[in-house]
Amino acid sequence: MVAKRSTKRFHALSRSTTMNLGALPLLWALLLATGCDKMRGDSSKSSAAPTPNSKTTGELPPKDPTPEPTTVLIGEYGSLTGSEATFGQSTHNGIILGLEEQNTQGGVKGKKVELKTYDDQGKTQEAGTAVTRLINDDKVVAIIGEVASSLSLAGGAVAQKYGVPMVSPSSTNMRVTMVGDKIFRVCFIDQFQGYVVAKFARENLKTAKVAVLYDQASAYSKGLKDDFKKAFVDIGGQVPTEQAYDAGATDFSAQLTSIRATNPDAIFLPGYYTDVGNIAVQARKLGIKVPFLGGDGWDSAKLAEIGGAAIEGSYYSNHYSHEEQRPEVQEFVRKYSAKFGQVPDGLAALGYDAAKILFHAIERSPSLSGADIALALAQTKDFHGVTGIITIDKDRNAQKPAVMLQVKGGKPTYVATIEPSK
Repeated sequence: MVAKRSTKRFHALSRSTTMNLGALPLLWALLLATGCDKMRGDSSKSSAAPTPNSKTTGELPPKDPTPEPTTVLIGEYGSLTGSEATFGQSTHNGIILGLEEQNTQGGVKGKKVELKTYDDQGKTQEAGTAVTRLINDDKVVAIIGEVASSLSLAGGAVAQKYGVPMVSPSSTNMRVTMVGDKIFRVCFIDQFQGYVVAKFARENLKTAKVAVLYDQASAYSKGLKDDFKKAFVDIGGQVPTEQAYDAGATDFSAQLTSIRATNPDAIFLPGYYTDVGNIAVQARKLGIKVPFLGGDGWDSAKLAEIGGAAIEGSYYSNHYSHEEQRPEVQEFVRKYSAKFGQVPDGLAALGYDAAKILFHAIERSPSLSGADIALALAQTKDFHGVTGIITIDKDRNAQKPAVMLQVKGGKPTYVATIEPSK
């Protein structure tokens, strides 16, 4: 702030009686003499030197120090509306539960954790916009998101550009963490998931031929299709046909007719629950009776609502089962069910694990800088999460097991656990 020279105030003595007009000339003389002293800058009036300011020194005035934040702000972006809204909603619920628990335990670094969430509506462009707002407008220190791999690729590019760590709860496409050294995930990757389904189909179901039907515009679906096919062929299986579809289509009869002609033992369908349910219904109408196989994109209560009896008996890989008896699982199921009134799906469990792993890393980090938090995330080892014991590897991917579930009575039922190959 620029300093100002102090000025003396002059007070004329007042009398209790009316001033004699004859005294006015003397008073004026005194006032003029005093004013001349001020104009001459009489050193007897003040011996202090003027305070330097920005005009005389050319230096900027000192700024007030930025106050230390009293909270730690985390960002989240997800599909809270749109065709895959249950993904975003379940993930958000899991994050909220983890955040509330963390604050009950004292927050991180003695500060309360706060969450800023944006709905990307399941759109790639909105995902990038949401992450930009979280970083530039809200000043978050780290981000959780997204579920869909295509959206994580879009949002991750922005986070990497600004050096803000991002943890994806459930984007399984290999390319997600290849965006850069600030991008992590707590789920397994499609290379492992493809292997899990292939191994289960070949060894548990004893299938020899499995046809493939995939969403040609989805990074998740295409990647998982390729990984399943490679793994299945490597262990002696055959893929007699690959058919592609467009997400949101209503007629799949051409693709299903081509598949039926190959007489497969099962059909691998690495899509999202909305299309999977409709495809299963149309397949049964065409007389196709073999089970469908899928990945974690099936994981929604809406799957059975859409597919009904057509999806009964089919199998999919997932990150956890609420039926597992590990203490971490049962405690999570109890707390989540009490808060939200429903059994948590795999997306909820992954949202919870993503939040807890991020909070744990921030607590260990020497500062709230992106570089320090990212380093702490990279050092995560043997974290006992709901979805398994998680270690982040050199590529920032999670090493952990997977489970296979079967749809029975409209509910996902635990069948097997498959560990990563050594």
